[in-house]
Amino acid sequence: MGVIPLKNRYLIHVDNTLALTVSPLTTFIVFLIYMLISPAALALTVKDSLGSQELPAPATRVIALNWGATEEMLELGVTPLGVAEIEGYKTWVAQPVIPETVMDVGTRAEPNIERIAGLKPDLIVIGSMQKNMIARLKPIAPVLYFDNYRADHDNFSAIKESFQQLAVALGKADIAMARLDAQNEKLKQLKQRLNVYFNGQLPKVTVVRFSDAHHVRAYGLNSMPLAALKELGIEPAIAIKNSTWGQVQKPIRDLAYMKGVLLYLRPLPKEAELFEQPLFRMMPFVAEGRIAPVRSTWTYGGALSISYLAEHFVEALMTLPATIASNNHALNSHTSAGIK
Repeated sequence: MGVIPLKNRYLIHVDNTLALTVSPLTTFIVFLIYMLISPAALALTVKDSLGSQELPAPATRVIALNWGATEEMLELGVTPLGVAEIEGYKTWVAQPVIPETVMDVGTRAEPNIERIAGLKPDLIVIGSMQKNMIARLKPIAPVLYFDNYRADHDNFSAIKESFQQLAVALGKADIAMARLDAQNEKLKQLKQRLNVYFNGQLPKVTVVRFSDAHHVRAYGLNSMPLAALKELGIEPAIAIKNSTWGQVQKPIRDLAYMKGVLLYLRPLPKEAELFEQPLFRMMPFVAEGRIAPVRSTWTYGGALSISYLAEHFVEALMTLPATIASNNHALNSHTSAGIK
C-alpha cells in the first residue's frame, strides 16, 4: 500500500492499483483498516520449551496430542480438530468433556500422521511423549512443544506459563488470565469450606494411585496433587522427594505407619477385591477409616486441572469424620467410605 500526498488530498494505491483521491481522515481510516487486516498485523510470537515460535495468525484448526493441552484448549473455549486417545481421556481425565465432533488421531505415543495431515491443522500441540515426532509433524503445521514436567523446575509454575503461551497462540490471552483468576478464587472458597468442615484442624493427607494390589504411586513434591493440597492449606502425611512427575512407586506396606488420611484416585480396577484382602483391611489407615476415594482426575494435567483436583479432594475428605485430624482413631463405620 502506498500514499501519495496531493494538495489537501491523498492518492492511495494498493498493489499498483490507483484509488480515488480522498481526504486525510478517510486516508487514515483506510490505512488503519489495511494494517489491521494485513498478515503482518496478525502474526504473533509464542514461547515454548524450544524457544520462540513465529505463527502467522492465531490458530483456529488445532490438534492436541497431549491431554494437558487438550484440557487447556477446551477450558479456553477452543474445540480441537483432533485429540490423541480420546477414550483414554474420557476415563482418566474426564473433565472438561471432549465434544463428540473431535476426531481421535491415534495413541499419544504413536499418533496417526496421515490422519493428522488430513485434518489440515494450522497448529499441533505436543508434550514430552511426542518430542521425537517434531520433525515429522512440522511439515504438516507449526508445532508447539511444552516440556512441563521436569525435576529441574517447578512443574506447576511451568504449566501456568505454558497455558498462557498456548492462549496467545489461540488468540485467547485475555480469557486465560480470567480463567486463572477465577481458579484462584475457587481455590480460596474450597479452602474456606474445608476449614469450616474440619473446624480449622485439617488432616495431613497423602494422595496415591494404585498401580496394582501391592503397590501405589505416591504423589509428593513437584506433583499436581501436592500443589492442589498446598492451595487448600493441607500438609502432606508422607514426605516424597522432588522428581520429574512428582511421584514415587511404593509398596503398600510402606504406608502402614502413615499418620494422616490416604486419598486414592479412581479409576481403580478390581477395587472391591483389593478391599476384601485381609492384609489390606488390617492396614491402620483402612481399619481406622482414614481412607477415601477421589473421582477420576488427571494428575498430569494443565493449569486449570488444579481446581478439579482440589474440588475432588475436598469432596473426598468431607466423607470422613470432621474430627479425624484430632482423633487417634476414626470410627470403623467409615471404612466403607473408601470402597463405595
